[in-house]
Amino acid sequence: MSARPNAAVETATTVETTAVESADPCCAAPLPVLGRDVTVPLVTGGEVAYAALDYAASAPALQRVWDDVAAYAPYYGSVHRGAGYLSQLSTDLFENSRGTVAEFLDCRPDDQVVFTRSTTDSLNLLAAVIPADCQVFVFETEHHASLLPWRDARVTYLNAPRTPQQAVETLERALADRDPYGPALVCVTGASNVTGELWPVRELAAAAHAHGARIVLDAAQLAPHHPVSVRELDVDWVAFSGHKLYAPFGSGVLAGRADWLQDSEPYLAGGGASRKVARRADGGVDVEWHTTSARHEAGSPNVIGVYSIASACKALTEAGFDSLVARERHLIAKVREGLAEVPEVRVLSLFGDDAPRVGVISFVVEGWNSSHFAAALSAEYGIGVRDGLFCAHPLVRTLLGSDPQDPGECGAPEAAPGERSLNAIRVSFGAGTPDEHVERFVGAVKELVRDGAQWKYRTEDGRCVPDRG
Repeated sequence: MSARPNAAVETATTVETTAVESADPCCAAPLPVLGRDVTVPLVTGGEVAYAALDYAASAPALQRVWDDVAAYAPYYGSVHRGAGYLSQLSTDLFENSRGTVAEFLDCRPDDQVVFTRSTTDSLNLLAAVIPADCQVFVFETEHHASLLPWRDARVTYLNAPRTPQQAVETLERALADRDPYGPALVCVTGASNVTGELWPVRELAAAAHAHGARIVLDAAQLAPHHPVSVRELDVDWVAFSGHKLYAPFGSGVLAGRADWLQDSEPYLAGGGASRKVARRADGGVDVEWHTTSARHEAGSPNVIGVYSIASACKALTEAGFDSLVARERHLIAKVREGLAEVPEVRVLSLFGDDAPRVGVISFVVEGWNSSHFAAALSAEYGIGVRDGLFCAHPLVRTLLGSDPQDPGECGAPEAAPGERSLNAIRVSFGAGTPDEHVERFVGAVKELVRDGAQWKYRTEDGRCVPDRG
């Protein structure tokens, strides 16, 4: 079997995948994504094209990715175990996808790429393989996927910094106070899922290594917006999710150093992770585990999900991150300038207005329950945003200056329209977002603050919804 997938699979897709060339890269066209022509009903009557502005939760799949998957689907087969043509084809596709991801992340030659279900799964995998005496350092600003997996480790939670330099200094002090003879791991985000602000990953990695610690990068919000180079950032591992990288289905990646992965028991025990299983004379079982990525990929893998990640990596690379970043900065400026014209709006930030960021912006509106505001954006304007604490409770509480015991949860709070609640509104966008969507969003914010909602709303099952009486 050739190392290359079937040519029919490789060439079936003909959809344009790159932004339209322009003298001004910020004016390049958005990449084609699924759902761009979907219309939704308005509670006030009529329909409107849906403005998907919740990319930080799940980005719409690129049309290129969907078409690649559709072209492959008839050739689907179980990987690694079959003698048949389709099984061998799928195995080639699966392993070639691993190489594509390694190239996308600019991995080192000895790094391993392990396919998982998500960023959360990737970090829980890493938490399962760290040495028993490892000390973990994590900022309170992390998404719960980075904050919570370290249940069996000694964890030091670091306070939210207010500048990138303060983040480095805080980590350096914490590492200097640790036991210098035990293993240590630092977990840090590349871009905040609440504020969108970029973190000083390279500097944090240098601080970690200077104190004999390793570092894992949560790139869930960074990889869809900026190039991520394991080598240049000098991180030990990187984790991200396909569904935020314009790929459908439940797949993720953990890529990086192999030693802790090889030295530990498999994350899941089962077929695929084992090289040899034999009965002993005493009736027990001896197992020899794989030393490759397969060690932590037991069971039948999500081949389609893995292939969709590889397709997304190729599509973003071909589109060119310089163009994508320039266009996103153009959209960020539109949103921030528009929100700045509304005195009642407060944008949440750790590092200040001038901090570099990706297309993720959270805010609160004076006099509004955030769930009510988000519901009105959806029902009256066809705009999808997110409200709540964004699975980053300590960070949002810090940004809002709230007491840790104040009510609030990952989704909408149990608060009626107009009542105070501990949550915020998040608007997020990316490579598939047209200017019209962010312009409609800014206009809707201004109208709602000025004129109020046109419809009555009520709380139902913890969500603020239109009251259809």
